[in-house]
Amino acid sequence: MATDQNPLRGIALKIASVCVFVTMASLIKATADTIPPGQAVFFRSLFAIPVILAWLLIQHDLAHGLETKNPMGHFWRGLVGTTAMGLGFAGLGLLPLPEVTAIGYAAPILVVVFAAMFLGEDVRIFRLSMVGLGMGGVLIVLSPRLNIDPATADTAQAFGAILVLMGAVCAALAQVFVRKLVQTERTAAIVFWFSITATGLSLLTLPWGWVWPSTGQFVMLIAAGLAGGVGQILLTSSYRFADASLIAPFEYTSMLLAIIVGYSVFGEVPTATMLGGAALIVVAGIMIIWRERQLGLQRGARRAGTPQP
Repeated sequence: MATDQNPLRGIALKIASVCVFVTMASLIKATADTIPPGQAVFFRSLFAIPVILAWLLIQHDLAHGLETKNPMGHFWRGLVGTTAMGLGFAGLGLLPLPEVTAIGYAAPILVVVFAAMFLGEDVRIFRLSMVGLGMGGVLIVLSPRLNIDPATADTAQAFGAILVLMGAVCAALAQVFVRKLVQTERTAAIVFWFSITATGLSLLTLPWGWVWPSTGQFVMLIAAGLAGGVGQILLTSSYRFADASLIAPFEYTSMLLAIIVGYSVFGEVPTATMLGGAALIVVAGIMIIWRERQLGLQRGARRAGTPQP
């Protein structure tokens, strides 16, 4: 439960975070023709760190906000999360922005499956059916890219689709690690140590051909890192003012923004197949969130000794 209920403010902060993250992805995409994904991860992670530290300083939480009781938990979360980021950035260079966004929506749906597998969470038939619906939507989005006819298949875009889907799987696994970390760690520590871990791990990709960016690319990469830090702060702050079940569906506004940016900046026209598949994924995600809210209300009613809704 949020500590200072102000739903409109929470929703506004969530939408602002979505706008910032789409901007970040657009900046990464604009450099993807020449900047390797690992190098993009380095800039994205390194330049988020001063933003996070400044935020902690303003919150008067710098002294204790970075303390950790589970350093290895941060490492494993960082390893999986960094892999997800690198795969997503690689996909941005090969696929249209709206398509990458749509495939990325598989991550919160896969979290349901992984939470049952690794955390022992109870998953009933309703959520499983929504997972099936969402993954059906993912397959629809992927279907044009996985054409088995060599004469018409686009190998690069097929590879990009696979990369983004693998990135979504890793992102879902990272969320499972976060669910375990929040039991002992502050949010600030989780965000900060992820940025530190991702920065360090990205340096391991140096032998795979980092390049010296142009001035414009330097500016865009640094801006992407700063945007990543600001977006994370906005996202974290949004949950202070409203319940997660209220805020989470506004994540899907990123599809509208991705379509607008993809068309106006990169000349990408979304296909009917992509939009149809994305719609199924969004419906499945919203229904899972709605079901979680209903179950939360029922648990709260039982604790309070009142009749269940």
